[in-house]
Amino acid sequence: HLVEARRKRADLLGEMAEALGLANVQAHGERAEEAGRGVLRDSADLVIARAVAPLPVLLEYTAPLAATGGTIAAVKGSRGEAELAEAGTALATLNCEHTGTEQMRSEVASQMRVMRFQKLGATPARYPRRPGMPAKRPIAAS
Repeated sequence: HLVEARRKRADLLGEMAEALGLANVQAHGERAEEAGRGVLRDSADLVIARAVAPLPVLLEYTAPLAATGGTIAAVKGSRGEAELAEAGTALATLNCEHTGTEQMRSEVASQMRVMRFQKLGATPARYPRRPGMPAKRPIAAS
């Protein structure tokens, strides 16, 4: 499943998957906060997220999508380690733990890293909060 907030992009991703013969790929045109409350909740063995928000916010977007025992891979920039230091409350609240960080080796992505997290248990029912709230009031700042 691919989740993209913009419907046009989601449609394009769906068309690309179809053109590539990827029959098991579905693109969903909805915000992650909405997807995490629907049929995709607790369904993914692996959730990959690009660097769209600070880590506590990104974890609130992704943890509800991951199955218990699943992996969240968050692509982060040069502030990744600083964001990790600020994400302790979010990690505990969302039942996740940091399991490692890999530095990207390509010249193009030399400042990027992939931070891995494991979902240890169910995400509390109140998460994700309604669209906009994770960014407005991150768990770490609650």
